[in-house]
Amino acid sequence: MDQKLVEQFDGLLEKYTELLLGESTDELKEKVKIWSLYTHISKSMPPLAKHWNEMYPEAKDGMKEIIGEIKRLNVEHREKNK
Repeated sequence: MDQKLVEQFDGLLEKYTELLLGESTDELKEKVKIWSLYTHISKSMPPLAKHWNEMYPEAKDGMKEIIGEIKRLNVEHREKNK
């Protein structure tokens, strides 16, 4: 893959994370990446997401934690910037 594209996409992800959560760290960027991809998969291919959730219930719980954390951080960020 083109390294320039990878770097540019990383910049996009960094800015998206910052706008969504109020800050951008490597850990938050990774969580946002996982959250956004999982959300897309669950909407575009619900049976695949359901199958994955059934195969890996502990991972499903981890995904719920990530989703909850992102939602909480987003709400806090929006409240702080009213």
